[in-house]
Amino acid sequence: MSQPYKGFVPLTRSEYETLTQLLSSLLSTEHPPVIIPGEAILGIEAVAAGISAPGRTIVNVVTGPYGSLFGQWLERGGATVIEVKVPFDEVVPAKEVAAAIERYKPSALSFVQAEVVTGGSNPAEEIIKIARAHKLITVSDSVSAVGGEALPVDEWGVDFVAIGAQKALAGPNGISAVSISPRGWKFLESNAYAPRNSILSLLDLKPSGKGTAPVRVPPNIPTLEARALISALTAIESEGLEQVIKRHERAAASAIAGIQALGLEPWQKDSKTYSTLTTTVRISGEEKLHIDHPIGIVAPGDGELFGQLLRINHFGANASLSGVEEAVATIAALLNQDHEQAVQAVRLVWGK
Repeated sequence: MSQPYKGFVPLTRSEYETLTQLLSSLLSTEHPPVIIPGEAILGIEAVAAGISAPGRTIVNVVTGPYGSLFGQWLERGGATVIEVKVPFDEVVPAKEVAAAIERYKPSALSFVQAEVVTGGSNPAEEIIKIARAHKLITVSDSVSAVGGEALPVDEWGVDFVAIGAQKALAGPNGISAVSISPRGWKFLESNAYAPRNSILSLLDLKPSGKGTAPVRVPPNIPTLEARALISALTAIESEGLEQVIKRHERAAASAIAGIQALGLEPWQKDSKTYSTLTTTVRISGEEKLHIDHPIGIVAPGDGELFGQLLRINHFGANASLSGVEEAVATIAALLNQDHEQAVQAVRLVWGK
C-alpha cells in the first residue's frame, strides 16, 4: 500500500522564530532582522530605496561594481550622492571617508564591506567608527563578508547591514536579510519617499518588537529556502562562527601562497586588504589566463574586470584545503605548468 500524499508543508511559526534567532545570533544583534524573500540584491536595493530622498546627502564609497550600483539607486531616489571612489585594485583609505564627511556634511554613509568581485575588504570597523562620530546613519553591504569576516552589528553600531547566505555561510541564494538598528528604523520612517506596498518596502516587512512572537509567518517567505537557511545557520553555529572565519582566512592565505608559487600576483595591491572570500589574480596580459566561463571555483572577472583578473571563490564549503588545492591546480594547468610546487605551497600555509 502506498504512503498517502501529505502535500506541501508550510513554514511554521516555530521555524520562522528559529530562523530569526539564528540570524540575530549570527550578527550579534538584539534586534530581529528583516527577512528578505529573495536574493540579497533585493535587500540592498530596498535599503537604497528606503533611505534616499530629495534633500538627503549620502556619502557612498565605491571600491567595486556593487558600490557603483548602490549609488545609482540612491540617486534614483532623489538623494545627492557624494562618491568616494578608488581604483578597483585598492580599498578606500579611512582618511578619504573622513575628509568627504567633513566637507559635505551628509546624513548617511554607505559602503561594501568585502568585495568578492575585486578581492578586497574595506576597513569596515574604522569607517563605521568615523561615521558614528559624526552621527551619520551607516549602511554596510555585508552580503559577502558575513561568515568570512567579523560583523558584530550592535558592538559596531551599524544601522543597516545587508547579508546573503550563498557565500561564506554555504546557504541558499533565494532568501536573505537586512539588520536594521532602532536609529535606522527612525531614519526610514522619517522618509516620506520610502516605498510602501512594494517589494522594496522594508517598512512593510518590519518585524515585531524584541521578544515579541510574530502573529503569523509572513506569506512571502520562501519556505524551502528558509529551511535551507536554517540548516546552513545551524551548521555555522555547530562549527562556531569564529572557526568559520578562521577557515576562510586560512583559505585566502593558502590561495595567495599558491598563486605566488606559480609566478602570479594578487589583483589587490595591499596584502593587508585581501578579502577572505575570494583571491583575485592579476592577469597582466597572460593570454592563457583568459577564460570565458568558470572552471570549478576559478572564475573570470565580472563586468569591466573581465580579462583583467581571475577569481578564486574559496568561500563556504570551498573554504577548504581541497578547494584551494584544486583551484591552484586549475590555474597551473591553464599556464601549462606543473602544479605540484604550488600545491605544496598551499599545504604549507594551510598547516600553519
